[in-house]
Amino acid sequence: MRNVLITLACVALAWTARAELKTETVAYKDGATALEGFLAYDTAFTGKRPAVLVVHQWKGLTDYERKRCEMLAKLGYVAFAVDIYGKGIRPTTVQDAGAQAGKYKGDRALLRQRVNAGLGWLQQQDRVDTKRIAAIGYCFGGTTVIELARSGAQVAGVVSFHGGLDSPTPADGKNIKCRVLALHGADDPFVPEKDLAAFEAELRNAGVDWELIKYGGAVHSFTDWNATGDLPGAKYNERADKRSWQDLLQFLDESFK
Repeated sequence: MRNVLITLACVALAWTARAELKTETVAYKDGATALEGFLAYDTAFTGKRPAVLVVHQWKGLTDYERKRCEMLAKLGYVAFAVDIYGKGIRPTTVQDAGAQAGKYKGDRALLRQRVNAGLGWLQQQDRVDTKRIAAIGYCFGGTTVIELARSGAQVAGVVSFHGGLDSPTPADGKNIKCRVLALHGADDPFVPEKDLAAFEAELRNAGVDWELIKYGGAVHSFTDWNATGDLPGAKYNERADKRSWQDLLQFLDESFK
């Protein structure tokens, strides 16, 4: 028995030695616009595998999204954080971030085009199973992945973490071909009840497979460990963060089956 345990331990150590988390900065384009994303995957997993597209919050692609990609990669997914704003455009103030996010929220066609450019790049990667791709987004990114679904993108599902849940063009719900999960802070002051009602009505009327989960006591940015409450109404909530991550993993498991 002791020899068997030693053998198993050696195999485990050898497997760990072979496994390696790979990350890289990715240059790609939307037309003439230069973009810079982030890719993560684990070499322990071979062959084609499911992939997750990650869309950043309103300050652009930061270490936060990179960390989320690494977390997903360790679970066996190819994770790719897209760049909506463009290479080098990373707002550092609330005012600049609001201006950038507002530019795309005010032009949903451009927002869809930009996120689809990232999806197109991901679909071309050899290690990706193109029939098993999902998209997740945080805050501004949550709004973005819903627009990705409304564009008719061929993905298995989209997940919005504390995203804007408005419904500017309700008829676009009929274009959605995937499952939709919205993870929402029950006390988020940035998402009015009328927006929630319109969002639900759009998906219901279009016959979409959707789910809305509300976390009690959570406000905006509840998954962002950098949100310390300096911006009123936006603060990290460890309980909601952990629960929403588990809800995401269950969603991915179900969607990729």
